[in-house]
Amino acid sequence: MPANARRRALGPQLKRSFFSRDVLEVAQDVIGATLLVDGVGGTIVEVEAYHHTEPAAHSHRGMTPRNMVMFGPAGYLYVYRSYGIHWCMNFVCEAEGSAAAILIRAIEPTHGLDLMYQRRSKYIQNLNDRLLCSGPGRVGEALGVTIAHNALSLDAAPIAIHARTEVPQIASGVRIGITKAAELPWRYGVKGSRFLSKPFPKG
Repeated sequence: MPANARRRALGPQLKRSFFSRDVLEVAQDVIGATLLVDGVGGTIVEVEAYHHTEPAAHSHRGMTPRNMVMFGPAGYLYVYRSYGIHWCMNFVCEAEGSAAAILIRAIEPTHGLDLMYQRRSKYIQNLNDRLLCSGPGRVGEALGVTIAHNALSLDAAPIAIHARTEVPQIASGVRIGITKAAELPWRYGVKGSRFLSKPFPKG
């Protein structure tokens, strides 16, 4: 299906105040929103929530130069490098000092697919729409995110996050690829989406 056919009407652009709430609430409320970086991106279909009170969070052991943006006010982008290769995007949430954030795990690509393919083809051949952004590292690559985007506001160029115009069915489950606090069901996504990084258990 052509990307343009999948495009939904964009809601109003979310302000930083939207993120100044409980990280678990925001994590569910951004499912179905549209994330754009310089006009490239798509519908958020999968996220994970992290909070400094649990050991899987980067902020659990306190502030460092790497994670300091997590401790700042809500509504800013936290970017970190995974495995020394991939840049990953996180939305900082809650009150200043709470150090909570939402990892963007997958989006359904709808805007700027040609540029996404160009960026992702540097890393993998035989791409298709489903694989463009089905994982946090893939999202960063496709949207052209680097450490230069760290600490940027979520409601000012080059970043725009548009509110969803309809509420999707949301699935939840345990987070992926962690060993600490692995039992917490803090992964959320669009139920049945083929763009998820990994399907949710049925039930």
